[in-house]
Amino acid sequence: MRLTPLALLLTTLSAFAATAEPAKITHSMFIAGGETAILDAEGQPIWKYPAATRDGFVLPNGNVLLAVSKNKDYPGGAVIEITRENKVVFEYKGTQSEVNTAQLLANGNIMLTEAGAAPRLLEVDRTGKIVVEVPLQCQNTNHHMESRMARKLPNGNYLVPQLIDKVVREYTPEGKIVWEFKAPTEPNDAWPFTAIRLPNGNTLVNLTHSDTSVEVDPAGKVVWQLTNADLPTPLLKDPCGAQRLPNGNTVITSYGAGDQTVKVLEVTPDKKVVWTFEREKKGGIHEFQILDTNGAPLSGDPMK
Repeated sequence: MRLTPLALLLTTLSAFAATAEPAKITHSMFIAGGETAILDAEGQPIWKYPAATRDGFVLPNGNVLLAVSKNKDYPGGAVIEITRENKVVFEYKGTQSEVNTAQLLANGNIMLTEAGAAPRLLEVDRTGKIVVEVPLQCQNTNHHMESRMARKLPNGNYLVPQLIDKVVREYTPEGKIVWEFKAPTEPNDAWPFTAIRLPNGNTLVNLTHSDTSVEVDPAGKVVWQLTNADLPTPLLKDPCGAQRLPNGNTVITSYGAGDQTVKVLEVTPDKKVVWTFEREKKGGIHEFQILDTNGAPLSGDPMK
């Protein structure tokens, strides 16, 4: 049967669409670690903070909330909110060894964790006054390895990864443990770094030195797992920060990347790598926040 010109055009376009390469994915993002910056879609810095950081968020008002690594200005670490002109509009100076978490809450308070002889999670108001204090039940001989990316949950509780203890715990504001996920005993260094409570009730956890990311259900059963065996080449090296995107993909940073050019990767639920952030610069990224995809800002609160 002879095709009409319109039918021929539609058939040609359909064949082209079936063979065309998928659209390129781009992301702009905030990065924390030895370098603190906001990068555009091409990976170029459009804002920088001149000190190392451990955690942070780009806020809806455009300011940046940072958990600052301890330094000469902040010997116990700190949480600051800073404008794009690097003007500090909020500051809480850590009182112990270091500060590892910073999260702006819906009521305007700041949630943070302090590592030290008396590890604790705090909520402070905008004047720096402590309004909630939760002692953390963890080892305290190694202050640096007490906890990492703690987050306040919609139910009012707090989710805290505890590294050397190899456990993620959910604490109430009164300090009661109401849920926990114990990391696998093998490999020995399966230390939880990131714990993200997902809308379906599951929890996404990055296990650093075991180079593994898992999603577990409320019973603690692993329902999804990503290791280097799932990837075409080993890209997971000390996976620290993670973010679940609205489309269901998972973005993971390899803090121990070293000379490896791939510092951050995005995988689909079926573990296909669809985006990587690559640079020649040595070292990795500690924590991050994907800000947009192909120029479109992400919707909702970032799941990181």
